[in-house]
Amino acid sequence: MRINKDTTLCMSLAAKPSNFGTRFHNYLYEALNLNYVYKAFAPTDLAQAIAGVRGLPVRGCAISMPYKEAVMALVDEMDASATAIQSVNTIVNTNGVLKAYNTDYIAIAKIIEKYKISPNTKFALKGSGGMAKAVAFALKNSGFHNGIIVAKNAVAGQELAQSSGFVWQKELQDNDVELLINATPVGMVGTAFEQDLAFSEMAIANASLIFDVVALPEQTPFIQTAQVQGKRVIKGSEVFALQALEQFYLYTGIYPDQRTFQAAAEFSRAG
Repeated sequence: MRINKDTTLCMSLAAKPSNFGTRFHNYLYEALNLNYVYKAFAPTDLAQAIAGVRGLPVRGCAISMPYKEAVMALVDEMDASATAIQSVNTIVNTNGVLKAYNTDYIAIAKIIEKYKISPNTKFALKGSGGMAKAVAFALKNSGFHNGIIVAKNAVAGQELAQSSGFVWQKELQDNDVELLINATPVGMVGTAFEQDLAFSEMAIANASLIFDVVALPEQTPFIQTAQVQGKRVIKGSEVFALQALEQFYLYTGIYPDQRTFQAAAEFSRAG
């Protein structure tokens, strides 16, 4: 496909951009013969970047860490998915009007259903930012009731725990947690803590299911340690693919068939 004056631009904004989004969306644009192109950016000024989305205009814009909460003040409308958890990961531009959504929430809810995780499972969720909010409320609305929000930021951690109906701990203290979830950048490539474990080896040994939302790398230290111990794992690449599918629909109005979606997801992980 060739880019021309009529090509629709979509993009992503992240502190540490990856090729997942560009490969996923561009694969589908080509497979479905859509005159779109997708590009990832690391903004130096978030407000100016969003003004550019509005003014160019850019049809869709994915929002990643650490901008999921800060961007709320820069949009015109908030979809219920974003309002409920006060976090944004997707912006759709319709004639200069920017509407914010959160497809992370949708992806997490689908993963809970796919893996048939019992709502009686005791879990610990590390993080208090935008992704942690999406995970916490997806769990809450799926009927989970026995959970711990693990966050060093006492104010944000307690606020998330109170709003989602769980308890807060600065560091994980319980030894009987079945499900461990990392919703922080710990283990993410390009960060100062990319070699760190989101939870201790002892906590991983005591758990039965390990879930890391970090997509880059696919094999984080957290996931690697869990696999060595023989634990079931859910990788961040799966979260990314599902939330990206919902973004693709918001941008184009099209859902690809399951076979094409799976091919796009595999292609995005290969680069």
